[in-house]
Order: sequence, then structure tokens, then C-alpha cells
Amino acid sequence: MRAVLCGYYGMGNGGDEALLATLLQMLPVGVTPVVLSGNPVETAQRYGVEAVPRKALGPVVQALRGADVLIWGGGSLLQDATSLQNPVYYGGLMVLAQWLGLKTVAWGQGIGPLSHPLSQGLGRYALAHCDAVSVRDHGSAAWLARWQVPGMQAPDPVWALDAAPVDGLWDLPAPRVAVALRPHPWLTESRLDQFTQALASFQRATQTCLLLVPFQPVKDRPIADYIQPRLPGPSHIYSLSDPHQLKGLFRGVEMTLGMRLHALIMAAAAGCRCFGLSYDPKVSHLMADLDLPGFDLNPQAIGHRWPDTPEKITQTWLEVYANGEPLSPEQIRSRVDRALMHQDLLRDVLTP
Repeated sequence: MRAVLCGYYGMGNGGDEALLATLLQMLPVGVTPVVLSGNPVETAQRYGVEAVPRKALGPVVQALRGADVLIWGGGSLLQDATSLQNPVYYGGLMVLAQWLGLKTVAWGQGIGPLSHPLSQGLGRYALAHCDAVSVRDHGSAAWLARWQVPGMQAPDPVWALDAAPVDGLWDLPAPRVAVALRPHPWLTESRLDQFTQALASFQRATQTCLLLVPFQPVKDRPIADYIQPRLPGPSHIYSLSDPHQLKGLFRGVEMTLGMRLHALIMAAAAGCRCFGLSYDPKVSHLMADLDLPGFDLNPQAIGHRWPDTPEKITQTWLEVYANGEPLSPEQIRSRVDRALMHQDLLRDVLTP
């Protein structure tokens, strides 16, 4: 059986690469993956798979014609907050695969926000005609319920990704705190400056080594480069391309300050105290599910509002650092076990 895997792959985003690595880990034996990628050469080399350019119509159609199934694999693919192109591309690809007679699976999806009627109509049609659907949070399950589309909800598949050790991590001074920020209009220059001042004060108070972790280096690295020279103590920037190592990094960390959804998931799965910085409903859903402390970057937020001084930010982090509780081993095991439901779904659909 040949399966075309479609997602935001080969685009240099650690979270989406982690989803691809997890999907490849979960595919049943005997299924040959063909990955649609923004960087097919790199994807083929990293994972040992066949890969084709995701936006090249001819090769994509050829891949679909030679396949038995299309797996729409994980992440926030069906949303129009960033662009209407996302739901049109992914929804259109799913409908094309269905028209060509392939089985179609929506796997580990995060649905929404969807504000445009075209996004909603195309998403509803594509999902309603899938052979199987799984979603990762309550917000996505609510869209399925609204559309009367059957589907399964389970924690994000990356909870179950295998972790790998990171060279040199344990040579850095302990304790360590990870920081994973991304650019966003709500993370203004003044807020980033406040964040950096607060982080410097936090480091002085805790004597921690700060690990700056750009999940999508082309976007996130400039933020890490801005913060690092302003820190008074030891720090290291980790731009890791192997998603297994990216997850393994958090095993050597006491606490994580994260905007990136998968930074918080990986940190929580490693038994690390977490502090969320929400810019998107998917992060808010995770914070609510795990009962994580954090700030909401939305200027219109009612609760968890961004403090008005760096001192208040530092004090909040110190409280979490001193008294915050990570997930218990039982809570982590429960989420890992339930994340494996995404694997069971693949076996049900793909095993003859």
C-alpha cells in the first residue's frame, strides 16, 4: 500500500516536522509513504522516504494516481487565520484525492479558526467524505460536531513521538529553563523588550541556564538572537532539525516558557513545568487541558492578561519555578496512551 502524506512538511517548522516523524512512526508495517514536502531533498534524506514538491501540480497528481490513500497529517492545516490559501490547498487536495478514488484520512487535525464561508464549506465537505477523522483538541471536535462529521478526539500525536538525546546538553550548567518564542503581531517590540527584561531578572534570581529554542529558525531565530546578548548568565541557542532530538531536549529542562504549541507539548511530556504564552486558540486549548499557568497575548483577553511591568512577569515566573507542578507520570502516560489512538485509527483504515 502506498500512502501520500500531506502537511506543512519540509518548511523548517519543528512542530510540523515532529508531526511527520510521529506519523511515520505510527504507519503500519507494509505502508510505503510518499511525502509532499516544501524541501523534498531534505525530507527524503532525513526520513529515508520518497518525497515530491508539495506545490508542483504534476508530481502531486502523479503521486496521488500511484497511491491508495491520502493522509492529511496533523497540525493546524484547516484554518484561515494566516491565509485563505491553507484551507483551499489542503481541502482541495483532499477532495481531489477523493475524486480519484483514494481512501482519505484526516489525522491528528487542529481545525480553526475558520471565518470565511469558503473555508468552512470546503473543510466540511472534505472531512465529511473522509474514511476516518481524528482531531487533537476540544475546539476541533466542536467543529466536527457543528458539521455533524463523525470523528475521534485524542491528544496531539506528538505526545507519543520517540525522543532522542541531544549532544552536549548535559554539559551545560543546571538547572536549565527553555524558551520557545515565535513572531506574532501581538508580541510587539515593547512586549518583547519587557519579556527580555523579565527573563534577565528571572535568570539572576534563579541562576539558571537559559536554552533558547527556535522551532522555526527562519522565523524564530531573530528573536533568540535579540534576547541572548541581553541575558546576564549562561545561555545556548538550540536550532535542532531532528524532531526526535527536539523532543529529547526537554528531558534536560526544569521549566519551559513557550509560545510554540509543540514546545509546550514536548515539555509537558518530559515532566517539565510549563508556562504558556497564548497567541492562538490551539495554545489556549492546551493550557486549559493541562491547567497550565500563562499569559494570553491577545490585547482583548479577559483573563491571563499580559502584565504591565517586567517585574510582574518575573514574579509570576518565579512563583511557577518555585511552586509549579509538572504533570505526574500517570498524567503523562495517560496522554501518551490516548495519543496512540491516532495510531490505532491508521491501523484500522490501512490494514487489509
